[in-house]
Amino acid sequence: MEKQQRANDGKSPDREILSEVGEHGVAIITINRPPLNLLSVDVVLSLKEKIEEAIRKDSVKAIVITGSRGNFSAGFVVTAFGGSQQRKTHRELGFMSIDFITDTLEASRKPIVAAVEGFCFGGGFEIALACHARISTSTSKLGLPELQYGILPGFGGTQRLPRLIGLPKALEMILTSKRISGEEACNMCLVDAISPSDQLLGSACQWALDILECQRPWSISLFRTDRLAPLAEARTLLNSVRAQIQKQNPNVIHPLVCIDVIEHGILCGPRNGLWKEAEALHELRQSDSCRSLVHVFFAKQNTSKIPGITDIGLLPRKINKVAILGGSLTSSGIATVLVLANYYVIMKYIDQNSLQSGIARVNANLEGRVKEGRMTQEHYKKACTLLKGILSYDNFKDVDLVIEDMPDIVSLKQQFFADLDECCPPHCIFASTTCIVNLDLIGERMKPCREIVGIHFFSSPSVTDLLEIVRTKRTSPQTLVDLLNFGRRIQKTPIVVQNCTGFAVRHMCFPYLQAAMLLVEHGADVYQIDKALTSFGLKLGPFRMLDQDGFLSAAVHDVKFLETFPDRSNKSNLIPIMRKNNGEGKYSCQGFYTYNDKEEASPDPEISKYIEMARSMSGITIRSKLATLSDGEIVEMILFPVLNEACRMISEAIIVKSSDLDVASVLGMGFPGYRGGIIFWSHSVGSKYICSKLEEWSKEYGEFFKPCAYLVEQASKRSSLGTQVKQAKSLL
Repeated sequence: MEKQQRANDGKSPDREILSEVGEHGVAIITINRPPLNLLSVDVVLSLKEKIEEAIRKDSVKAIVITGSRGNFSAGFVVTAFGGSQQRKTHRELGFMSIDFITDTLEASRKPIVAAVEGFCFGGGFEIALACHARISTSTSKLGLPELQYGILPGFGGTQRLPRLIGLPKALEMILTSKRISGEEACNMCLVDAISPSDQLLGSACQWALDILECQRPWSISLFRTDRLAPLAEARTLLNSVRAQIQKQNPNVIHPLVCIDVIEHGILCGPRNGLWKEAEALHELRQSDSCRSLVHVFFAKQNTSKIPGITDIGLLPRKINKVAILGGSLTSSGIATVLVLANYYVIMKYIDQNSLQSGIARVNANLEGRVKEGRMTQEHYKKACTLLKGILSYDNFKDVDLVIEDMPDIVSLKQQFFADLDECCPPHCIFASTTCIVNLDLIGERMKPCREIVGIHFFSSPSVTDLLEIVRTKRTSPQTLVDLLNFGRRIQKTPIVVQNCTGFAVRHMCFPYLQAAMLLVEHGADVYQIDKALTSFGLKLGPFRMLDQDGFLSAAVHDVKFLETFPDRSNKSNLIPIMRKNNGEGKYSCQGFYTYNDKEEASPDPEISKYIEMARSMSGITIRSKLATLSDGEIVEMILFPVLNEACRMISEAIIVKSSDLDVASVLGMGFPGYRGGIIFWSHSVGSKYICSKLEEWSKEYGEFFKPCAYLVEQASKRSSLGTQVKQAKSLL
């Protein structure tokens, strides 16, 4: 379920489930839909038939279920969610969980063992849970990712997992879609034994025979109670988790529904819980959250599909060695991400002190992962061997990719790339992390045959899952293919954008922040604005975002946008005034909020003074209408300008497709995924309404709100804002 790959379409169900009887009378039933062995209704029906056939055969003593080519099953294809099967009846929805999983597989009079290797997610994992034992490799990955798609596990996972590993761990795995390794699963008794890959089937077959001979326990997961806490304790935990979810995500219901289903099974019995699970799944698959989250899933999958680039037969070249120029925190974060992905990394510094500090930061990042349990000591040691700090260009002769992360000074960057041009091999890709300096200017001193590209990791590379790849006039299709593959290898979602001010995310953030400033200077409250946006679902309100980025960064970007887009920018004096009074955001513990030693934020009692100074300097008076806005009106006045700017990016072909902006807004801006991203959300609002409000505000408050031509055109046709963007051929 983690990747949408419908391999072997057209293969008959009989060939998608293979069955053979091995020695000692063990039937080996294999899910055969490589590479991920994804499930569908037909595949499950075929699996049921093969199991029933094996149960009927006198020659079969026991059964082992496994998957082909190194994966058990990654669960159902995601097209099974989001409404494609909404017309299924109540009986059909309960069928798989009750009639097959429970009454056929789990109730089998012959022992059934799951041989787990590779991915074992979603429905595939739930099949394994219903088996009488599970044997796994140490490196297999197991989990229930359904909540990422706005639904809940529907194959009995809500009932069996708590009974196998206890309620606290089960809630964590289900509600956070946490993946665990086979080794971790064995430690929590979810897996019965670990086996090397080449011995997995043999071990599973022997375990099944041992169950038959009463040498191993015959475990019926659904009716186990030994791992369940007393009822009062379970209820206390469930209520606590409910309260936490309601506080963190007040707009989503599927986690709460999932908790209700788990609780129902504990109170009323697991079989009742299975029917409750089926009913809940039916309802959730038709929800707006499910449709939105499924849209985001497919949008993320499609960011790597570039017409005229990825469909012309180019294969990615291998990138083995990466050089990083720069000594910032971001540079260290990038290096951390790369060594975790098994890239050999060299970091060039200007002096020994900077070198030692930079390497120490990377090591500290890795050590932090070990302490958090996200990395083994063995993996840590290996990662450290992949990193080298240097002071010269001597080691650049075999570098495949250079990532420049130096201060945003044009002449400085030009000199660095001119130097690199002389010492790097011809195939080496030159990339800059800047989103301030024009990339075409940076490459002016390089040889004409050299390419340059932007590669933007954001300020926290290890946290942000988005990677912006910026193509210039000197970026070839081959380089884009190489970097798209590179982005996936470092577990980022790459989007390709044209060379422009701010790229995709900053382009949307500048009206987000400037609209907030405009409202505050005309009378709106800073903290109501942040609360309104976070209540809507954004991770950070505009003022917390400004604090997080730091006021220096905000000032630099603000100047750049004012220079580039003077006709649609709102100039505010608030940040410069606050900087003069030692406010630099979170870095100085003083911004729109103050921060204590634990980095906890509190409203700054001095903020009204600075706002009044900014009003006085700009000659602005308070507008009573803006001073009394509701939360809903605040959301519209801040997000509609963001949509307006997104429309400009669509019309100017800055991005490849409009869904890329949904991905950018969710992963880069913190827009709520359960609303589908900024463009997807606009469909529910309507282009005509958005345009009319912007026109109304532009008459009252200035050109900042004026709708762009593309938005006006779409509104006149009552068309949605999301369309396929035409390729900007002139830039390639």
